[in-house]
Amino acid sequence: MILKIIIGVVVALAGLVVIVVIAAMLQPNEFSVQRSLSMSAPPEIAFAHVNDLKKWEAWSPWEKLDPNMRKTYTDNVVGEGASYSWDGNSDIGEGSLTIIQSTPEQQIDMDLKFVRPFACENDVVFTFVPSGEQTTVTWKMDGKNTFFSKVMCLFISMDKMVGSQFSEGLESLKKISEAETKHASPGVANTPS
Repeated sequence: MILKIIIGVVVALAGLVVIVVIAAMLQPNEFSVQRSLSMSAPPEIAFAHVNDLKKWEAWSPWEKLDPNMRKTYTDNVVGEGASYSWDGNSDIGEGSLTIIQSTPEQQIDMDLKFVRPFACENDVVFTFVPSGEQTTVTWKMDGKNTFFSKVMCLFISMDKMVGSQFSEGLESLKKISEAETKHASPGVANTPS
């Protein structure tokens, strides 16, 4: 009797594992997460807060998840070649972010690498599109789904999880950029030279 129960449990678990593996294999090989937000600020102000990696401390959603994370910056923290690495709690893990290309007031391309909780590399792009007195900032991340991330996607939506963090970060960027715009002299943006 006990042997039948054990065999039944083992067969059920094996079946569940097979179902999860098959379902994971059917997930897309790539993912894309994107959020946009319009703000009452010129593109140069919002751009400056993204292009300077030290300024991320004021608006990045991950700063709130681990205010004690250890960060190491390269000598250059602004524009192409700027980079920093972090090592934090289980909410943010360990990784690095490098600005690959920076087109003033238009677009910033970045390479985002995670070491922990699992190794992966993603492409991140910020775009800044002016329209009158508004600027629409778009934060986009593309990457490859590893087997582990495919399994995670069965239980957690990557778009909802990362997208909500992007939305939170863009809201913070909006507040900072709009406040700076109000305090700037008319026609003059407070951007680094």
